[in-house]
Amino acid sequence: MDFAPYIRDIEDFPKPGVVFKDITPLLKDPKAFQKAGDALLGFTHNMQIDKVVGVDSRGFIFAPMLAEKLGAGFITVRKSGKLPYSTISESYDLEYGTGILEMHSDAIEKGDRVLVHDDVLATGGTAQAVCKLVEKLGGEVVQCNFLIELTFLNGAEKIRRYPKEVLLKY
Repeated sequence: MDFAPYIRDIEDFPKPGVVFKDITPLLKDPKAFQKAGDALLGFTHNMQIDKVVGVDSRGFIFAPMLAEKLGAGFITVRKSGKLPYSTISESYDLEYGTGILEMHSDAIEKGDRVLVHDDVLATGGTAQAVCKLVEKLGGEVVQCNFLIELTFLNGAEKIRRYPKEVLLKY
């Protein structure tokens, strides 16, 4: 299925000069939503995955669905101060600023095989930070997968050590 017609460009969001890739048209269309989930799941064919990490906030849309279909646990990575339990943290750069991501300190067990999912791979800073969090706790990142990659930002370079799969490239 061609998912490109379901992605809307929003100019100057969240700040001037940024073109935001809005996935809500894809999410509101039942067929496109289901097919996108199936395609993301297909990237993991024959892989053993123990945990699926979803990145705050749009990564929370597909990651739990993937975890359920894979028989894996779902782990949230959130912006600083949003998780209630003991956390580990990693700073990151993204296309329009900087921040800190956190994960519960007991989210990953040593040896867990982990799928990292987010909606967009842009500068790669967020994905790189999430992979570092997984590895700090002894997990192995077996794949990073995304709905969209903004190739002109070269974010894949920051996660080149990990297998990567993407539905749409811009």
